[in-house]
Amino acid sequence: MRKVAFEDILNLYEYEKVRPEKVKELLGIKKKRSIFVGDIFHLFFENTFSVWFQIQEMIRAERMVKDEDILFEIEIYNDLIPEQNQLSATFFIEIPDNEERKRKLKELVGIHDGIFITFKDQKIKAKANEQSDMDYKFGKAATIHFIKFDFDNAQKELFKNEKAFIEINHKDINLKQEIPEEVKEELVKDLYAD
Repeated sequence: MRKVAFEDILNLYEYEKVRPEKVKELLGIKKKRSIFVGDIFHLFFENTFSVWFQIQEMIRAERMVKDEDILFEIEIYNDLIPEQNQLSATFFIEIPDNEERKRKLKELVGIHDGIFITFKDQKIKAKANEQSDMDYKFGKAATIHFIKFDFDNAQKELFKNEKAFIEINHKDINLKQEIPEEVKEELVKDLYAD
């Protein structure tokens, strides 16, 4: 999938003019690229547009104008865009109540190691980025994890043609959610993107 390039970035003035329509576009994309599993888990599958939008929002929030600062953001965020034969997701743990969140996050240390995409006889384990390993050091799960699922060509074909699920297995948590067809269509496009 194509990475975000410096030339794709709008300056603050130009971005403000198109921001309302880009927010609407992102909301439409989120519906087609999100999966909720159980009551507190949410996966959003990233693509070039979602990453471009995050970069633009960071530039806007930080009022960035220096090329080197913008290039740094592009480099960091581009890691969220999947490579060929790969899906990339942001995994959210959403617990609104502060006290419950503090308690539950301690129980969820290592949850990022128990996320899978399953279909037919295949089980593809999510690979979290190195920041997720900090959960073990701090004794509590982060509320956001960046994960990737690597497919080979045969798995890619099977995924396209079979029902697929997100599974989360961690201690006493065993959840399985079918990937809605609308979402799966988007993910298949990602897997076949150059």
